[in-house]
Amino acid sequence: MKSFSESYSKAGVDITAGYDSVEKFKDYVKSTFTPEVIGGFGGFGGMIAPDLTGNAEPVLVSGTDGVGTKIRLAQLTGRHGTIGIDCVAMCVNDIICCGARPMFFVDYIAMGRNIPERTAEIVKGVAEGCRQAGAALIGGECAEHPGLMADDDYDLAGFAVGLADRRKLIDGSAIQPGDLIIALPSNGLHSNGFSLVRKVFDVENLDPNSPLMAELLTPTKIYVSELFKLTGKIEVRGISHITGGGIIENVPRMLPDGIKAVIDTKLWVPPPIFAELQVKGDIPQRDMYNTFNMGVGMVIAVPPNANIDGLTVIGVCERGEGADLKW
Repeated sequence: MKSFSESYSKAGVDITAGYDSVEKFKDYVKSTFTPEVIGGFGGFGGMIAPDLTGNAEPVLVSGTDGVGTKIRLAQLTGRHGTIGIDCVAMCVNDIICCGARPMFFVDYIAMGRNIPERTAEIVKGVAEGCRQAGAALIGGECAEHPGLMADDDYDLAGFAVGLADRRKLIDGSAIQPGDLIIALPSNGLHSNGFSLVRKVFDVENLDPNSPLMAELLTPTKIYVSELFKLTGKIEVRGISHITGGGIIENVPRMLPDGIKAVIDTKLWVPPPIFAELQVKGDIPQRDMYNTFNMGVGMVIAVPPNANIDGLTVIGVCERGEGADLKW
């Protein structure tokens, strides 16, 4: 027997919509389950029995993030199926920077009113992101906030937990002068800097069906598979996920004291959306590289003799501090 509270309903919370949402998205969630998941669907806590094979000193690595104001574009267009991928990506792309393989993900959706079809579409995107990352979606929460949020308003956040062997952690401490800086390309703006993006492109008045809006909604690339293929072939000494703060702020996060990254921005061509954004917004070049990924989703430090066939070298490590960008 399902519960129902007439009094709670009058206060603006429709718990029956919550049940309906769960029915609509439960199969998406179950599709992400890995052999490590134990227990059923809908309990108070998601459970994982991790496979520790090959991990002599297991270390759990966690990361949390949200979609940011990019979520406004989903609200304006009514296309809610990709921002879940963004949410997963922003979390798992962080934890893989130290060599952790994602195990599970948990999401949180706050909304003014629970619209089951919309909620299911959001969770479907989260599940797709989890499948791309090889992580199980083992729990989550959908919370109605009447009076705090407008009916059509919602926000999405989550966190990921991964597993690494302490002996194999990638923490940047092995980076030396002469090491190469290579780039894994982004597929666009990903999910940061959208307060500026929304202002420049005036998205509130942008045609929801325009190619530009579709471009802006392109979900963040998930690098789990690509990165672990790389670490299986060559020595990787440092990894930086290029998110908020751009290349200038994020690259130094992987560097040890006394080492700087000298990056030549002429060694790659960012996707056209960045030039369009810079010109339309009259944004100084330094601000672009201090806000956006500029076509580089991951920056990786490798030894100078590493076999980097097919990868783009964008710089080198030298004595110093921080990131030195050459235009």
